[in-house]
Amino acid sequence: MTEALFSAASLAMLDEACSGVLILGEGLERDEFLSSRLTRAEVGRLLLIIARLMDGLPAEASRRLPEIDWAGWSLLARTLPDQGPASDDTLWFALTSLVPATLMWLRLYRQREPALFAFAG
Repeated sequence: MTEALFSAASLAMLDEACSGVLILGEGLERDEFLSSRLTRAEVGRLLLIIARLMDGLPAEASRRLPEIDWAGWSLLARTLPDQGPASDDTLWFALTSLVPATLMWLRLYRQREPALFAFAG
């Protein structure tokens, strides 16, 4: 698989996983979200997928998407597996800030730089 195809496939999966997180968390208040074991677990699973996809993107793709919070995703990947109050804050921050911003930038970049998202070799 070429780097361009890997990037396009990864970016498509990122978009899908971010959308999934937002759908799961839609309309939930913090306490409601944190007390829902199933929703919380699925959001956590999707967030780890997103963080791993972000980490696996080729350097060129990440350089071409500078507004995405790469450091935030890297930190999330390291802190998310921890349990407890810090994990609560991490999950809520990702759900309400990091994911929406990432999805917004991905969609904007899809319009600005369609070649990044193209499945052409």
